[in-house]
Amino acid sequence: MPDATIPSLSIVIPAFDSAPWLPSTFAALAEAITVARAEIEVIVVDDGSTDDTAGTACSLAESFPAPVSVITQPNGGRFLARFAGLEAAHARHVLFLDSRVLVDATTIRHVLAALEADGAPRAWNAYVRTDSAAPLVGLFWEVPTHVFWGRFLRSPRPFDLTPETFDQAPKGTTMFLGERDLLLDAFNATWPEGDARLVSDDTKLLRWIAAHAPIRLDPEFSATYRPRTTLASFVRHTFDRGTLFVDSYAGTTRLRSVVLVLLALAPVALLAGGALLLARGARGAVAVGLGLSAAAILAPVVLAARNRAPARGILAYVACLPVFVVPFWLGLVRGTILHRASFTPKRDEESA
Repeated sequence: MPDATIPSLSIVIPAFDSAPWLPSTFAALAEAITVARAEIEVIVVDDGSTDDTAGTACSLAESFPAPVSVITQPNGGRFLARFAGLEAAHARHVLFLDSRVLVDATTIRHVLAALEADGAPRAWNAYVRTDSAAPLVGLFWEVPTHVFWGRFLRSPRPFDLTPETFDQAPKGTTMFLGERDLLLDAFNATWPEGDARLVSDDTKLLRWIAAHAPIRLDPEFSATYRPRTTLASFVRHTFDRGTLFVDSYAGTTRLRSVVLVLLALAPVALLAGGALLLARGARGAVAVGLGLSAAAILAPVVLAARNRAPARGILAYVACLPVFVVPFWLGLVRGTILHRASFTPKRDEESA
């Protein structure tokens, strides 16, 4: 592409079976691009969809206010899909945008203006809200989110993610912007071994970036995420999340590794212990154990409420928790087996 036509921003949209979502995603993006008044290109990567994702993207491109290109590839997961789009991007800065995300109208204008300032961060993590109108099954994660990052969510403000602050605020590549060269280095440094669909597509990548350049989390760089809407998709996603959770945190610290192993073993140990106590007639001890287990499971509700989690999110957690527990645990077990090598990081990684 000649220098005169190099865009200000390349937007990469990894898409799998996203045909129903793309029209509204493109509509919101079109408005934001119009408001920004900038030269922007959009790259949709169809990651082996079984629906007409590629055809839908091509149809939407005809009336879109920016050039759109569509790449098709066999299903390999979001990590490989994002990388394919990154390689095809022409701009200095690349924005990753998931296919179910509605960008706010002023967000692109805001971040492009911020990038022009001296000393602007090289990487930006969007502040992404969950669509409050989503079905209950789509709001389950509001409670865990407000448990882990409630301090930030109570009063969102610009925040820099560094190795020291990495776990203090929500982050992800649902909507993430960075210098293309920085992103290429990060992808190459965290390239997955084996099946890329069974490893975290963003946590290791973001840890690497944060170690090399602060990531700005900016509430004005914002969007709305539309979650899954069926119980079946929630169960499948929960199973995968258990596996990816292990890959994201195993080996990061000894304590986390121990906790992950205990989480994988705990249900079996509890069931075996309960059966043994029942066999010995110790029903009172079993009742106490069940009560303590229930309290531990429901304790996040209290903390999330204190951190101002939305009421429907709390209701979703309580309603969907019985469906969540088994698939997530099975995913943890699968992850512990698949990623067992991560529990013993190399000495140079421990000191990094």
